[in-house]
Order: sequence, then structure tokens, then C-alpha cells
Amino acid sequence: MVRRKDIDGSTGVPTFYGKELRYQRELAGLTLSQLVEGSFYGPSHLSEIERGERRMPAELAEHVDKVLKTDGFFKRRCEDVRKARRTGHAEYFERVLEAEKYAETIEEWSPTVVPGLLQTEPYTRAVVQAAHPLASDAEVDEKVNASMARACLFEGSDRRTPEYWAILHESLLRHPILPPEAAADQLDRLAELSRSRRIVPQILPWNCGPHPLMPSTVMIMTFPDAPPLVYTEAQYSGDTIDDPALVKRYRKAYDRLRAVALPPEASLAMIEEAAEDYRNGKQPR
Repeated sequence: MVRRKDIDGSTGVPTFYGKELRYQRELAGLTLSQLVEGSFYGPSHLSEIERGERRMPAELAEHVDKVLKTDGFFKRRCEDVRKARRTGHAEYFERVLEAEKYAETIEEWSPTVVPGLLQTEPYTRAVVQAAHPLASDAEVDEKVNASMARACLFEGSDRRTPEYWAILHESLLRHPILPPEAAADQLDRLAELSRSRRIVPQILPWNCGPHPLMPSTVMIMTFPDAPPLVYTEAQYSGDTIDDPALVKRYRKAYDRLRAVALPPEASLAMIEEAAEDYRNGKQPR
């Protein structure tokens, strides 16, 4: 029999919360499966919350409070756990930051910047400095380091990685925000991840005409143990959507957008050609 790992509730708010959750569940004589029964979440999701590794969704907290008869304790405290996880990222991004680590699939549409998960350090720094022109060097470094840590999602041969699909506008290849050599490095990063089968890129041609999702960025995530999520973002705000009807509409729109974009093989060739042009001092055609 495998001995379960003890939870040290003194290490932070998430583990304190998780330890109390496990205590109340076992006090009620319930297994993980029994406690999540009737919710949209799986026992593995709840187990990760108990270990302090994952946030408690508000709707799951309500379900837990109802089953355990804990008078709204976990619903009231789940916001404290979310705030305790903030490290160099905006408050509105916290749910996505955690969710992407457990996603089965991630699909992004990014018309104006390379998605954060795919950025090189110089690219991230340029984006951060443009968005926060008055930030100190220390503040910029904190945001850059936090953003770069996300890229670990694709590192390591034995790490479980989500199936990741990115649709990028062709203008990201033609109108760089970095000097030529750094722009080439950023495109090389995309090509490398594609060739190693970590991501599937598609380029949306500049002359494709009207297309779905024109005014917004979109990130769609699915999970083996939780309902799907959609995340949309503007410069200083973001919105996480879990309403099934809205998620379904975004899902259909993304599929239509994918049909308009170039095939993955042609997209990879375009990315590699643009990178080579920058290295040779040419403006990509």
C-alpha cells in the first residue's frame, strides 16, 4: 500500500487550506471520489487542492461546503488561496496560470503578440516594458522571470505536456518588435517547438479577409478532470470564462478560424523562412 504524503500546513495559505480540506473530508468519512460526486470535477483535481498544488474553484468550494456541512468555510477562504499564489502575474491571470499546468489541451489565437508560453526572454522583456513604461528595473525583472517560468511547460522529455495549438497572425512574422537577430531567435523558438512536436503552429495570412475572433485574443483549455475554460485578455485586464454555452461558442469560432489559417506544414515553412530573412538582414516577404 502506498503511503500518502503528509501535508505541512505551515508552508503557506494553499497548504493550510488543503490540510483543513483533507481533515474535514476524512472527518466525514468520505473518499475523494465521494466528495466530488455530483460536481463537474474529478478526484485527482480535489487531491491536488488538498496538497496545496491547485486552487479551489468557487463552484467546487460551494459543493464541498454543502456536502461537508462546513457553513461556507471553503467558499469564503478560496479567495485567500488565490491571492496567495500571485507571483509576478496580474491578479486576473492567476486562474489561467495554474490551469495551464494541468490542461490536456491548450489552443490559442494571438493576433498581436507571440503567446506568452512561446516567448523568448528578450521578447517578453520588450512586451513588459511597453505595457509598463514607468516600472522599475526590479519590477520588470519580476514580471519577466514569472513569465519565463511558464515556458517550463514544454521543457523536459519526461514531463507531461498539453497538446498545444497556436494560431498566429502573419503580421507577427512581418512586423517584429525586436532587432533582426532577436526577432530571428524568437521565430527559431517557435520552429524548434514545432519540429520537436511540442506545439502545432498555424499562420493566419494577412490577406485572408474577415475572420472569426478578429477583436480578441483567445485561449481555450480542456482538462481530464474539470470543465473547459476560455481566457480572453486586453492590455490591463483579462476574463476567464467557464459558462458552458459561451465556451461552446468560442470553441466553434476557434475551429472556424483554424479552417482559414494555413496548414501546419506551410506555417512552419513560413516561420523558418522569416527567421532566415532576419538573420540575413532582409525584411521577410
